[in-house]
Amino acid sequence: MIINNKENNREQRNTLLSNEHSVRLSPPLEGLGEVSSVKHSPPLEGVGGGFLERLGEVSFSAVILAAGDFPNHVLPLRILRTTENLIICDGALEELLEYEIEPTAVVGDGDSLSEELKQRYAHIYHPISEQEFNDLTKATLFARSHLKMDASTHTRPCFCYLGATGKREDHTLGNISLMLYYYRQLGINPVMITDYGYFVPASGTTRFDSFPGQQVSIFNATCKKLISNGLKWDIYPFTELWQGTLNEALSNEFTIHADGDYLIYRTHKI
Repeated sequence: MIINNKENNREQRNTLLSNEHSVRLSPPLEGLGEVSSVKHSPPLEGVGGGFLERLGEVSFSAVILAAGDFPNHVLPLRILRTTENLIICDGALEELLEYEIEPTAVVGDGDSLSEELKQRYAHIYHPISEQEFNDLTKATLFARSHLKMDASTHTRPCFCYLGATGKREDHTLGNISLMLYYYRQLGINPVMITDYGYFVPASGTTRFDSFPGQQVSIFNATCKKLISNGLKWDIYPFTELWQGTLNEALSNEFTIHADGDYLIYRTHKI
């Protein structure tokens, strides 16, 4: 796993490859209302397994940076530096600026922002004071409402979430569980990328890119049927969160056969 320390990351902020470009093209994601017996998950392979090399081919309608642990891994840092639509929770602004990365919009209740930063970024700061949703969801709803989401093609927008884990454990667990909420209730294909791996929600029978030895965990949400091909250990309709953890991929892909919704976690390739 490629992780750089903060000082090295800052020094490398201007060393992107010359052929890199912003992540804006439409991905081959499942259309709204489309029915398929076997879907394919969004094109997110392990680091070293092709994802970094194909980053310019993957589209994120928005990248949302939360105020958890700031990313150290080369993959989320590269996404931060190349995306055009970077929506951040207000608590993440100060650390983001240490990397000389400018956001598209800053969203939150303002409690985490100094008066100096509020004034400096007043033109892109969008205060939302209601307390029903956390800042991650506020940022998601803002992006969903204010950015063009390929409505003409009826494709589900793909949102990337960074900095959403670490620090308080209850916030981490809540943010991870929100991936299923965004997928089911907001019509989004969300991907949460951490320094160690990435979460994607899925529904029904789906084929996932992988690599031999990749660590895989499955978290059941609504499935009464749950079967796998290509994993080391047989799976079943788990009733506890821990039951589907610590599995392993046997080849370059695996398939989950299911009748409901679930969350998949895959590790980056070392």
